[in-house]
Amino acid sequence: MSKINIRDFRNENEDGAPDIVGVSTFSSTAYFVPTKGITAQRPSDHVEVGSIRFNTDTSNLEFYRGHTLGWSQFELIDPDLGGGTGSNTGLGTRGLFVGGYGPSAVADIEFITISTLGNSQNFGDLADGYIQLATTNDRTRGFANGGSVPTTQATMRFCTLASLGNSTDAGDLTAATKGRPAGISDSTRGVILGGRNSSNDTINNIQYHTIQSTGNAADFGDLLSKREFMGGMAASSTRGLVAGGYDDPGARVNIIEFVITKTLGNSTDFGDLSYVANAVGAASNSTRAIFAGGRTPADQNSISFVTIATTGNASDFGDLTGVVDGDIGMVTSPTRAVFGGGGAPNGAEMTYVEIASTGNAVAFGELTVAKLSHSVESLQEPGAWSTGHGGL
Repeated sequence: MSKINIRDFRNENEDGAPDIVGVSTFSSTAYFVPTKGITAQRPSDHVEVGSIRFNTDTSNLEFYRGHTLGWSQFELIDPDLGGGTGSNTGLGTRGLFVGGYGPSAVADIEFITISTLGNSQNFGDLADGYIQLATTNDRTRGFANGGSVPTTQATMRFCTLASLGNSTDAGDLTAATKGRPAGISDSTRGVILGGRNSSNDTINNIQYHTIQSTGNAADFGDLLSKREFMGGMAASSTRGLVAGGYDDPGARVNIIEFVITKTLGNSTDFGDLSYVANAVGAASNSTRAIFAGGRTPADQNSISFVTIATTGNASDFGDLTGVVDGDIGMVTSPTRAVFGGGGAPNGAEMTYVEIASTGNAVAFGELTVAKLSHSVESLQEPGAWSTGHGGL
């Protein structure tokens, strides 16, 4: 049932028809269907502020905020993650930093509420101190996949994100994988790309798992080439992107590739970063992917972005607050990206940017445990989960 309340109809045609004053209610069993189209067809001229359309690239409703701000997606609020009191209730969009290296491998999991500036809080622990793992998650579960403790692992572990506590075993990858494989997710599926196997060989394997199930991962396809130490966790509800890393001879690359997360198959070329780097941090809302930091081999403070639904090279966004020692961690809500850790100038520092704009990062707070490397995937490092990232 659709119902619209409208106040005061005025006759502007001067044809004798009466004005209708007061609140008029129109109801129908039919649905209201807004205009629809792809991202590239978004109108920008002569558009009323507040106009609504359905974006067929992202499968989301969006509204027009004016010439400067453009189109924004409607944000869905998950009742399991918003409101309430006490340590185990929803606190809004959560970002969680998982494991890492600081200065030895750590098992800690810590969380922030992305909309609220401040320091992180303790969430729980992994089964051991993991580095070089890949992370995947939906709104309620986060997975830590593979990694090194220090031997190469095939184990997949998960946490329920709205409740504090330790990780639980979920199954195994198709093979033991470390070397910072990239992790990307949509609302149902986690995808793990590349990395390094137990023989220390760089691989091009792509594997996947169903987030709301336990059990082993399965084959998805292949990357364009063998890659490790990439930036991942940049996704819309249909596409997932990975960027940078080392190729098989051990040379740094600036390649960006993507997969269609709901369809098994190989990756496709997307474009390039503005510099070659490994250990790039990456995250996204549903329309824009952010890449930050990395090693070239000098440590980088650059932030760049791409529009996920298109293809092309990354554009400049701004800078981090300092030159960060690669391996920066990133978590996102639909509006904000938070960077955590890195080796310099402060391994506990968190900063943030507003995703829809451009500009330099500003202070957010500090992690409970300083991380030499902190990432949405990982190098000597942790992973990260966020309950409002773009794949959801």
